[in-house]
Amino acid sequence: MRNEDITLTTKALKELKALKNKIPDLSDPDLPEITNWDNAVVGKFYRPIKKQVTLRLDADILEWFKIHAEKYQSLINEACREYVLRHQK
Repeated sequence: MRNEDITLTTKALKELKALKNKIPDLSDPDLPEITNWDNAVVGKFYRPIKKQVTLRLDADILEWFKIHAEKYQSLINEACREYVLRHQK
Protein backbone atom coordinates (compact mmCIF):
# COMPACT_ATOMS: atom_id res chain seq x y z
CA MET A 1 0.00 0.00 0.00
CA ARG A 2 1.32 3.43 -0.89
CA ASN A 3 0.97 6.56 1.25
CA GLU A 4 -1.05 8.29 -1.46
CA ASP A 5 -3.64 5.49 -1.29
CA ILE A 6 -4.44 6.31 2.36
CA THR A 7 -7.22 8.80 2.99
CA LEU A 8 -8.11 10.16 6.41
CA THR A 9 -11.38 11.62 7.53
CA THR A 10 -11.52 15.12 8.95
CA LYS A 11 -12.25 13.62 12.36
CA ALA A 12 -9.18 11.36 12.17
CA LEU A 13 -6.96 14.30 11.15
CA LYS A 14 -8.18 16.35 14.14
CA GLU A 15 -7.49 13.42 16.50
CA LEU A 16 -3.97 13.00 15.11
CA LYS A 17 -3.23 16.72 15.47
CA ALA A 18 -4.46 16.62 19.08
CA LEU A 19 -2.16 13.65 19.83
CA LYS A 20 0.87 15.37 18.29
CA ASN A 21 1.50 17.60 21.32
CA LYS A 22 0.20 15.24 24.00
CA ILE A 23 2.73 13.62 26.34
CA PRO A 24 1.91 9.92 26.76
CA ASP A 25 1.22 8.53 30.24
CA LEU A 26 3.69 5.66 30.64
CA SER A 27 2.76 4.81 34.22
CA ASP A 28 1.32 1.40 34.96
CA PRO A 29 -1.32 1.49 37.71
CA ASP A 30 -0.94 -2.27 38.31
CA LEU A 31 2.72 -1.99 39.32
CA PRO A 32 3.75 -0.64 42.72
CA GLU A 33 6.13 2.31 42.65
CA ILE A 34 9.56 1.23 43.88
CA THR A 35 11.22 3.89 45.98
CA ASN A 36 13.17 1.84 48.50
CA TRP A 37 16.38 0.43 47.01
CA ASP A 38 17.89 -0.72 50.34
CA ASN A 39 17.56 -4.41 49.45
CA ALA A 40 18.59 -4.02 45.81
CA VAL A 41 21.37 -6.32 44.64
CA VAL A 42 23.83 -4.99 42.09
CA GLY A 43 24.65 -7.46 39.34
CA LYS A 44 22.15 -10.07 40.51
CA PHE A 45 21.49 -11.29 36.99
CA TYR A 46 25.00 -10.62 35.64
CA ARG A 47 26.76 -13.68 34.32
CA PRO A 48 30.32 -13.39 33.04
CA ILE A 49 30.97 -14.67 29.55
CA LYS A 50 32.16 -18.27 29.63
CA LYS A 51 34.67 -19.72 27.22
CA GLN A 52 35.04 -23.43 26.63
CA VAL A 53 38.65 -24.64 26.97
CA THR A 54 40.51 -27.88 27.42
CA LEU A 55 42.34 -27.90 30.73
CA ARG A 56 44.55 -30.66 32.08
CA LEU A 57 44.41 -31.09 35.86
CA ASP A 58 46.09 -33.62 38.09
CA ALA A 59 43.70 -36.50 38.74
CA ASP A 60 43.76 -36.04 42.52
CA ILE A 61 42.91 -32.31 42.22
CA LEU A 62 40.01 -33.01 39.88
CA GLU A 63 38.73 -35.78 42.18
CA TRP A 64 38.86 -33.44 45.19
CA PHE A 65 36.71 -30.83 43.40
CA LYS A 66 34.26 -33.50 42.21
CA ILE A 67 33.88 -34.83 45.76
CA HIS A 68 33.33 -31.39 47.27
CA ALA A 69 30.86 -29.93 44.81
CA GLU A 70 28.18 -31.17 42.45
CA LYS A 71 29.05 -28.22 40.21
CA TYR A 72 32.77 -28.86 40.46
CA GLN A 73 33.60 -26.84 37.35
CA SER A 74 32.08 -23.75 38.96
CA LEU A 75 34.09 -24.45 42.10
CA ILE A 76 37.30 -24.70 40.06
CA ASN A 77 36.40 -21.40 38.39
CA GLU A 78 35.77 -19.81 41.80
CA ALA A 79 39.14 -21.06 43.09
CA CYS A 80 40.90 -19.65 40.03
CA ARG A 81 39.14 -16.30 40.45
CA GLU A 82 40.13 -16.12 44.12
CA TYR A 83 43.75 -16.88 43.18
CA VAL A 84 43.76 -14.11 40.55
CA LEU A 85 42.26 -11.56 42.97
CA ARG A 86 44.83 -12.38 45.66
CA HIS A 87 47.73 -12.00 43.21
CA GLN A 88 46.66 -8.79 41.52
CA LYS A 89 48.85 -5.79 42.24
